[in-house]
Amino acid sequence: MVEIRVQKDVVEGILAYSRHMHPREAILLLRGKIDFKKGTIDVRELVIPPRATHAIGFSAFPPYLLPLDMSVVGTAHSHPSGMREPSTSDFNNFYGGLMIICSYPYVDVSSITIYDGRGRRIPFTVLGQDGSS
Repeated sequence: MVEIRVQKDVVEGILAYSRHMHPREAILLLRGKIDFKKGTIDVRELVIPPRATHAIGFSAFPPYLLPLDMSVVGTAHSHPSGMREPSTSDFNNFYGGLMIICSYPYVDVSSITIYDGRGRRIPFTVLGQDGSS
């Protein structure tokens, strides 16, 4: 099983962006580093995708506009409905190795769930600014 580590400022950024976009869905790219030897994925940064669409009931971006960026490890998007589970559309538009869903009311880390491409929840650790958990 892979270990997922997310920087605290990334968690705070996802929550803040989700609150800002509400009631529309937010969409963000996750940048980080995958270490296959250690079995870890470190999520370190957020990027707003170019030409992202933020609408009521969906969010999207045209992946063909993205530059080749091997540091993109997945996406984060909000569910203003409060639902934590990914939809069929979420899986059809899965990008990278991780999908973070931030569900309303976007209060704290308990609003965030991480999934793999098969829909399995993945436990994660939030790291402080100094890299400690």
